[in-house]
Amino acid sequence: MGFCRGDVVEVASKEDGFVGSYYEAIVVCQPLKKDYIVQYKTLLKDGLSGPLTEFVTVSELRPVPPEIPVSEFSLNDRVDAFDNDGWWVGKITGKIGANYFVYFENQ
Repeated sequence: MGFCRGDVVEVASKEDGFVGSYYEAIVVCQPLKKDYIVQYKTLLKDGLSGPLTEFVTVSELRPVPPEIPVSEFSLNDRVDAFDNDGWWVGKITGKIGANYFVYFENQ
């Protein structure tokens, strides 16, 4: 799957402690056949001087998933939950009222 300049994507983190998380970014350009430069929407450069721009491989990218309206989750449902500026893959482990508990295996 190829991406074009301006496409909104999610980038999989390969850093220790962040495996299993995805961060929203915009494709800036594709300088090489299987590599892209992206600018993150929520991650900042060191010094907080602006959005982080990074060189990533196509294997680290996925399209932004569609929004699917859900009124309720069941125990053990696999979900993406937003935490620490990114999306983390987890599973529902409990519920109290309208709040769900999500277990992140890789965190």
